[in-house]
Amino acid sequence: MRERRRSPRPPLWLNLLLLVIAAGTFVFARIQRDVIDEKTALLFKPNENSPAELNRVRDELAKMDLTREQLAKELDGRMQYLQSLRGSQFYLAIDTARRKMQFRFGPSIVRECDVQVGEGRTIKAADGRTWTFVPLKGGFTVIGKESDYAWSVPDWLYAMEGQRPPARRPAIANGLGKYVVVLHNNYIIHTPPPPDSPLQGPKPGSFLIPEADMAAIWPRISKETRVYIF
Repeated sequence: MRERRRSPRPPLWLNLLLLVIAAGTFVFARIQRDVIDEKTALLFKPNENSPAELNRVRDELAKMDLTREQLAKELDGRMQYLQSLRGSQFYLAIDTARRKMQFRFGPSIVRECDVQVGEGRTIKAADGRTWTFVPLKGGFTVIGKESDYAWSVPDWLYAMEGQRPPARRPAIANGLGKYVVVLHNNYIIHTPPPPDSPLQGPKPGSFLIPEADMAAIWPRISKETRVYIF
């Protein structure tokens, strides 16, 4: 009878290395879970003396059906926002559930307005290129702001409308709106685009507020302004 060939056994050092990697991955995941659980317990711990804003955040989070990753993003944005309530600086807070944006100085609301939230979506062009806009959550610092500018219509907007981009792109005055606040990864807070702009409504994944409200807070917005989105 022919003798069956046996598969070579992996060396002992390789087995040990795999065990160490597996143990390290488990420990890291456990630490991450404990950090999130600790933050969650802090928010959900009942306290009659808690400020009304904190109680509202707890109530909203308790009603949300979120994955652990989504919950982590919600917690980060909300925890940073709650810390700012104790400060003495101007900042913006966007509540995507209530569709409201507040311009605050510490715990005080200086101005509040409605906000339109651009839906998250993936846009695919005929040539196979894709652009993905995801819902923005967390704490960010303003990167810049624009007013009285010329906007070159981007490829993703033509793809969204099912059109091929022309060889020569049109430049539209204030194409995203008269006032634009630039955030992380080119997400923006902007005012309504003009009638001749191909973009009508909020940019995907971004935020649109009335022009009068943005004009009122515009002088106070700088590259040091924090924005909390939750």
